[in-house]
Amino acid sequence: MTTAPTLEVFNQRGIGKFPGYLGIEVLEVGHQTLTAQLPIKPHHLAPNGYLHAGSVVTLADTAAGYACVANLPEGAQNFTTIELKSNHFSTAREGTIVAVATVAHLGRTTQVWDVKVTDKANGKTIALFRCTQMILYPKST
Repeated sequence: MTTAPTLEVFNQRGIGKFPGYLGIEVLEVGHQTLTAQLPIKPHHLAPNGYLHAGSVVTLADTAAGYACVANLPEGAQNFTTIELKSNHFSTAREGTIVAVATVAHLGRTTQVWDVKVTDKANGKTIALFRCTQMILYPKST
């Protein structure tokens, strides 16, 4: 991709889709990095009153996916996630969590992204996440 999408493009992209419904906001698109946040609302919590792991994984996966889009190789059309893994160390009940995606591998057919999710108020690590993206190209005719 010759020009990375802007913050506005990424934030518009989520409207009406799962990231938008959850309230995920992209804060920064850098060189091989992307930062996004999720203000915690009651619907992000599990029945036990703590942050649902799915909310954390969705934030991390969204950050990694958007970072992948911002770093697609020349001629690539899109991507799809082929593997993801998360380790959860802490939780939150309120405030905002922040995900910072950084590249581990930028290949022509795959990308690997690491994401650190933290509590914005205290910097405590909530989770570490890694995902592998398969790069998609237009079908040849």
